[in-house]
Amino acid sequence: MTAPRGTDGSLPLPSQVALVSASEPDTGPGALIDALNVPTHAKRGFVLAALLTTAIFVFFVVVPGAQRPAPLYVALAFVLFVSLGGLITAVFTAGTLVRQLRQL
Repeated sequence: MTAPRGTDGSLPLPSQVALVSASEPDTGPGALIDALNVPTHAKRGFVLAALLTTAIFVFFVVVPGAQRPAPLYVALAFVLFVSLGGLITAVFTAGTLVRQLRQL
């Protein structure tokens, strides 16, 4: 079947079948992310980071009654949250990677 004149001939027509079969294994970065369960680890890592950041903020800022401006502490809490979330996610993912490698 050929493409109509005046259109891009490289685009598949609706009646053409996709060239990738369903039986081929997934490869590439998407498959690696799925195999290491990164989205689940990220959710768990950032929830844990939020809990730890809240506890640290309360223990070091709210309870002692900090004298400096609140936006400064909020900005520091955000940096701590993002940093801890990334670090915890990386540790969880590394643990999954080690388990996957041991199964090979």
